[in-house]
Amino acid sequence: MTVTSEQREQAVNSAIREISHIATLPEITLKIIDLVEDPSSTAQDLHKVISNDPALCSRILKVVNSSFYGLPGQIASINRAIVMLGLNAVKNIAIAASLAKLFRGGELTPNFSAKDLWTHSNATAAACKIICAELGLGLGDEAYLAGLIHDIGVMVEMQYDRNKLIEAVEACNADSDGVPTTGMLETEEQVFGANHQDFGTALCEKWKFPATFAVVTGFHHRPADAPSESRTIVSIVHAADRIASEVVGGFRLDLPDLTIDKGVRETLGLTDDKITSVREKLVEALEDMDNAL
Repeated sequence: MTVTSEQREQAVNSAIREISHIATLPEITLKIIDLVEDPSSTAQDLHKVISNDPALCSRILKVVNSSFYGLPGQIASINRAIVMLGLNAVKNIAIAASLAKLFRGGELTPNFSAKDLWTHSNATAAACKIICAELGLGLGDEAYLAGLIHDIGVMVEMQYDRNKLIEAVEACNADSDGVPTTGMLETEEQVFGANHQDFGTALCEKWKFPATFAVVTGFHHRPADAPSESRTIVSIVHAADRIASEVVGGFRLDLPDLTIDKGVRETLGLTDDKITSVREKLVEALEDMDNAL
């Protein structure tokens, strides 16, 4: 089935309108996103927002103290975390910690659960940060959050129509390891009239996320089509998505093939040796991050 642009737009608008009263971000997350967008925001501004939510504070400090960040000693305060990691890194960890609440809903089928998707999203985020460090790209904090939300369109589908999502998942004909015979992008279009890239972009726009994240959610399966100014970060997420799926397993219904696009490798300078290094560092990082968020 070929979906027209009009049908795609209609499907996306219908879903976003229907879930607008369900898929709402916590107010604290919206405040943190405003801080991310405001270049004049300070550590005190962030601390003031986060301190109103003790549970969120606790989750942030748990992540900060994981071996993934490799900080000396235990960090016991948000202000100390900001000093050690920087304001942007802690902002993004805060957003990640508050987003975790959205990835709930249990197991829909033997091949899909929201928890598996969250695990995959965290692994992709970690891989994004490692790729940036390995290649000296200087986008680690932004790429981490981009990796975390790249598949958020699947959660739109889950909240909009669970039965249709089950139909799309089952049509993938995945084997016992979760490897699909037919990619989920194709089955989503057959069932919903659009795919999770479309839904993810629309949700990011509705929630007024930074524009980069709307592009990442919309183009991570087709990085060559991404706007040139965002192609690097889309390429990072594209590569991280595949490396994370290879390392972690779990949700990969949208990835029948884990080959990293040749153009992405050229854009990033991602050699075989670099990929091996990223893979090894990701395994180490995830050992202590499994339950951090």
